[in-house]
Amino acid sequence: MVDFTLSDENRLVQHSARAFVEAEILPHIREWDEKGEVHREVFGRMAELGFLGAPIPERYGGSGMDYISFALLCEELERGDTAFRVVQSVHVGLNSLALLQWGSEEQRQRWLVPQARGERLATFGLTEPGTGTDAANLATTARRSGDVYRLNGQKVWISLADLADHFLVFASVDRARKHKGITAFMVERGMPGLTTGTLHGKLGIRAGNTGLINLDDVPVPVENRIGEEGEGFLIAMSAIDQGRYTVAAGAVGLAQACLDASLKYAHERHTFDEEIGRHQLVKQMLANMARGIEAGRLLVWRAGWLKNQGLRNTRETSLAKWHATEHAVQSALDAIQVHGANGYSNEFPVERYLRNSKAAVIYEGTSQLHTLIQADYALGYREDRPLRCEPWPVEGFERKPAERGPRES
Repeated sequence: MVDFTLSDENRLVQHSARAFVEAEILPHIREWDEKGEVHREVFGRMAELGFLGAPIPERYGGSGMDYISFALLCEELERGDTAFRVVQSVHVGLNSLALLQWGSEEQRQRWLVPQARGERLATFGLTEPGTGTDAANLATTARRSGDVYRLNGQKVWISLADLADHFLVFASVDRARKHKGITAFMVERGMPGLTTGTLHGKLGIRAGNTGLINLDDVPVPVENRIGEEGEGFLIAMSAIDQGRYTVAAGAVGLAQACLDASLKYAHERHTFDEEIGRHQLVKQMLANMARGIEAGRLLVWRAGWLKNQGLRNTRETSLAKWHATEHAVQSALDAIQVHGANGYSNEFPVERYLRNSKAAVIYEGTSQLHTLIQADYALGYREDRPLRCEPWPVEGFERKPAERGPRES
């Protein structure tokens, strides 16, 4: 039976994350966003609270949260600013959870433990200048030479590119084999030939670092390969399922922030001798925000419940991400409309919400891709079969070929 009643632990995480946001982010975020400042010390305080290892088992240095708690954490962080939820997405969702699922015990001890403790920052390198949604067509190559692979190529739009210590990078060992040639590697800062840079002029998420990774004949030891040759596409897709979950949960938080700001303003602003909240068309915008938030939150929790059971959730996570991110954009547009001319000024947070909301309908699968995914499931072109993944908690879970996680049909 599905039960969405929050446990005491869920509520504790929610309250802890909200208190953190109110104390550490909200007092400063307008200035950070305006100046494009990234404050890594805030990530350190997130680590102290166990946020950077949220769903990772305690034996690997994590907090051992279930996936509902993880969603609540992402929601609350994005209510503060998207940049801090992004850290959860790439450091935890795309990198650490991939290591937990696909890495050997030695690799978990070497990279996962310091990441979960927040001693090292990690990111994910799949997108390239010429390759986004078409992830099977990577131009980055990996050529084996003895006990090392030589990686050459470039990754772009990489969150934490200039801050990360560990990079889960995907390259092709044989481009003729398309997705079957893609292989995953853990690349470490300081390796010869690895350089990173920051992208400037972003529309939103200005308080977060986004950049590129250059790989110029980088020698990566064989023991840094995650999984086997040719398994990289499977690893990437299973990791993206985790990343999409965090994006969906964060988008619910962004929409909630839009509603919170709009409700406050609707009580404060008066026209025609009454609060604007009394006007029917303002009520309509507020009601639509509330409706979409509740639907999005339930979709996220349903996917989280499946994750907690160790059941496949690709379809459910895609739907949650698609709905929640589209609704966040609409909520931000409506929030600006509720605020009128004031919504066009950074004296109010809603213009930042709009700028931040747009990225999420592009990354982790565009809305157009999720439309096709959902249509294919409905039409039966994509198989919606139950498949067990790693359950929560994952204590004692060992990597087995038949249990490596959700695979794209």
